[in-house]
Amino acid sequence: MRVINNLKLIVLITTMTLPLASLAQIDLFAEKEEPVTDIVTATFKSTRVVNGHSIENVGAGILDFKIRHRFGQVSDGAYNLFGLDLASIRLGLDYGITKNWMVGIGRSTFEKQFDAFTKIRLLSQTTGAKNFPISVSYAGTAIYKSVKNTTTAYVPYESDRLSYAHQLIIARKFGDYFSLQLTPTIFHYNLVEKQDLPNDFKSLGISSRVRLTKRLNLTGEYFYRFDKIPGYQNSLSVGFDIETGGHVFQLHMTNSTGMTERTFINETTGEWGKGNIRFGFNISRVFTVRKPKEFRNKAAL
Repeated sequence: MRVINNLKLIVLITTMTLPLASLAQIDLFAEKEEPVTDIVTATFKSTRVVNGHSIENVGAGILDFKIRHRFGQVSDGAYNLFGLDLASIRLGLDYGITKNWMVGIGRSTFEKQFDAFTKIRLLSQTTGAKNFPISVSYAGTAIYKSVKNTTTAYVPYESDRLSYAHQLIIARKFGDYFSLQLTPTIFHYNLVEKQDLPNDFKSLGISSRVRLTKRLNLTGEYFYRFDKIPGYQNSLSVGFDIETGGHVFQLHMTNSTGMTERTFINETTGEWGKGNIRFGFNISRVFTVRKPKEFRNKAAL
């Protein structure tokens, strides 16, 4: 009888421990999940903060038709409906060649300027397995000022109408509610107005985004000029980015008339303290020119 009882006890213990042994074996040989590295997105809500570039690019194969509009100065008073009777416009086309490389062209009514730019993402802010604290891009812009010159003794060459901007864009997203960007800039004029002026000008842009609600963000942009042309002011702009479901509508106030790097960085004439500010907006319409590879593969199946 004692032997039978001992056998029953052994069977009971074995029955209870077998599942635990199986689980232990499963845990022992289970594949460990590899840590994932995530790229930080939506540091800003548009490829432009207000006038200047943001760290963002349009997607690969996407064509972005941008309309940027600036009314006249609020200080013009009621006669010009506080600036609403007057307007400067830039029409532009931006295209994403890859997810990290975009190009664009534009035409501004102010000084009849044509511009073309390229923007390349060099580094991306990441979290997870590999943490990298910032995103970095390069933006290069060429501007052609086509407005006719007043009669002078000097007849300019066509190349004299060209100027160039080189910008390093450094940005960090601090969670969902705040982003900060620095944009050191070197601007070159092929021809300056006075002999005592240099051809190269250095400046630093400081931009930020503050999330107010799910669809509303407050933006700010300021360019400090280390090298200054007399008679011009530093550019200061504030605005709101409104997400409308796939699109961002931007409203802002700025003391800059022009919308190229030449005009809003180095040639801003308005002063906030004197009411020389302009209401404006940026709107865009996006077209898919080339579908991403993964979507093409799904369509083929």
